[in-house]
Amino acid sequence: MTDGLIKILDGNTFAVSDERGDIEASLSDPTGLFSYDTRFLSRWVLTIDGQRLNALSTDDLQYFETRFFLVPGTGTVYVDAKLSVIRQRAVGDGFHESLTLINHEQTPVDVTVRIEADSDFADLFEVKDALKKHGTYTRRVDDGRLILGYQRGSFKRQTAISSSEPAQIDEHGLTYTVHIEPHEAWSTDVDVVTTLIGFGETRIQPKYVEDESRPRPSMQQDLGRWLDDAPRVVCDWEPLTAIYRRSLVDLAALRFSPTIAKGQSLPAAGLPWFMTMFGRDSIFTSLQALPFTPELAATTLRVLGQWQGSRVDDFRDEDPGRILHEMRYGEMTAFEERPHSPYYGTADATPLYVVLLDEYERWSGDTDLVRALEPEARAALNWIDAYGDRLGNGYISYERRNEETGLENQCWKDSWDSISYHNGDLPGFPRATCELQGYAYDAKMRGARLARAVWNDPEYADQLESEADELKRRFNRDFWVADGEYYALALDADGRQVDALSSNIGHLLWSGIVDEARAPAIARHLVGPRLFSGWGVRTLAEGEGRYNPIGYHVGTIWPFDNSFIAWGLRRYGFKDEAAQIASGILDAAAIFDGRLPEAFGGYERSLTKYPVQYPTACSPQAWSTGTPLLLIRTMLGLEPIGDHLTVDPALPVGIGRLEVLDIPGRWGRIDAFGRGRVDIKPPQLQPRLEDAATSSS
Repeated sequence: MTDGLIKILDGNTFAVSDERGDIEASLSDPTGLFSYDTRFLSRWVLTIDGQRLNALSTDDLQYFETRFFLVPGTGTVYVDAKLSVIRQRAVGDGFHESLTLINHEQTPVDVTVRIEADSDFADLFEVKDALKKHGTYTRRVDDGRLILGYQRGSFKRQTAISSSEPAQIDEHGLTYTVHIEPHEAWSTDVDVVTTLIGFGETRIQPKYVEDESRPRPSMQQDLGRWLDDAPRVVCDWEPLTAIYRRSLVDLAALRFSPTIAKGQSLPAAGLPWFMTMFGRDSIFTSLQALPFTPELAATTLRVLGQWQGSRVDDFRDEDPGRILHEMRYGEMTAFEERPHSPYYGTADATPLYVVLLDEYERWSGDTDLVRALEPEARAALNWIDAYGDRLGNGYISYERRNEETGLENQCWKDSWDSISYHNGDLPGFPRATCELQGYAYDAKMRGARLARAVWNDPEYADQLESEADELKRRFNRDFWVADGEYYALALDADGRQVDALSSNIGHLLWSGIVDEARAPAIARHLVGPRLFSGWGVRTLAEGEGRYNPIGYHVGTIWPFDNSFIAWGLRRYGFKDEAAQIASGILDAAAIFDGRLPEAFGGYERSLTKYPVQYPTACSPQAWSTGTPLLLIRTMLGLEPIGDHLTVDPALPVGIGRLEVLDIPGRWGRIDAFGRGRVDIKPPQLQPRLEDAATSSS
């Protein structure tokens, strides 16, 4: 499945082109070469003798490199193309392209090769919102390079284009006059170097430049080390091994290294709009990846701790102790036309920060980091009650303080219409969504464990546990929709239930805030026909007023959402229901060639042979990329207990035998095994699953 665009990326930098490798970006079109939220190439078009080329095929070599096979003209069944054109492109804080022409004629050929180049230096927010720029542009040819520039005050961006072969360079591109003997080839290397000046005085040098033209082998070696360090997965169901490898490679591609990370990486949220640090997304992805790449969690915790809020700032929705939502480096942020330097408008990242810190310590045993981040964790826990409780009713709620640029919904379902009553009406603000209370409960319980086990503060631990118990009691009283036997999506400003049935109830299981007696009803809803499509759990149940199977947060299926729902079901002992959800999502992953998109359609599986694509979904997206990893953990029932890793498998029959070898953690390295025994029936026939026999390890 493809949207016709070719994407290559390396954390801070990505390039999006058509299938010929050409870039022709309009203001609102997310194609181009982007780095640190600025588009450095908006036009990059190759012609031979004035003609555009036709695409034959594309090789996806690595996440940072691709190869295009092209021919000029309009070859037919009767007339073969006489010239092959190969473009091989790599990104890495810049752009490198090797261009090769091969003459298949028995006589020499003379051709004119032209690369047209331009940059609008658009801020990513300007691309999303089709906004005009305020600065001035420059073009010049200097010392054999085409220099494209943009300046607004002290904010400067520059694109420098050079070639290894002689070219006629003008202000709009490069022209080559090429002679090729019979069955010979001609080639050149073209480099695009991006420079950032202002807003931190950052100058970027390409990762791939060794002798100014040739790619270093280090990027390939880095990927090899990344894959070698991760556990090995062996499975009878062959698609799972491919899905697992695709997830690891995409996570490598999405590694983002802000300056304060000192060369370490955390997960960027997703291509094309969110190639930057996101509090919530980076935390969720780090949780998913813990058994496989725990270093992501460590960096995420350190960097988010360094940027933790320290003051009350209404423009940025900042509070002391609050964990950031999003960090941007573009022009609109530099001139405070957007608040993302950083922006703190999310209500969930702060409790989730404590959840990640505890889960990381449970896996890694890294008490040094937990001690070092004790002030940040305490500040985050304090934020829950001191600032998160906006109404003084004991619940985290949110309302943006910046009406012009702040996020309206500051939970993970952050689109404008995602929070609604059963009849489809929208509540006022502040809003207290249910999963936020679950995260707060979990953070307090986990904070108590850290206070007792690592910080040597048993009194603080007792206080947090007492607060958590009280929160759980009140929550189960105030959010429970008795006539439907589920938890309300939210409470409105008057304390009334926002009574839509949604996937958020699965996050409540994951957090542990659900009363044991009510958990079976929640599990039945999650695998029942209103929420579960057969491919996965919908964000909003069929029959709700705003239900739309292709609505962003009102009926689509989000893989990341399903992975945490499955984890929550396992927490409460619903192993088979968790396996049922894992089976649907992994089936979808196989159809998506191993790469789960941000979201896909919530249509009933019996209606569609394939999961229906959502038209503007990010792909790859970090927490979708992490979904198969968490599902593997969930199916095998991997849980750290002290210095040991316990295994309690519950796999669908179709998975067969599953092995995860060399799982890293405080135990060193260990293997886990399981065999599929859970018989997944068609969703319309699926009864309430009882405990089934599972394999042991």
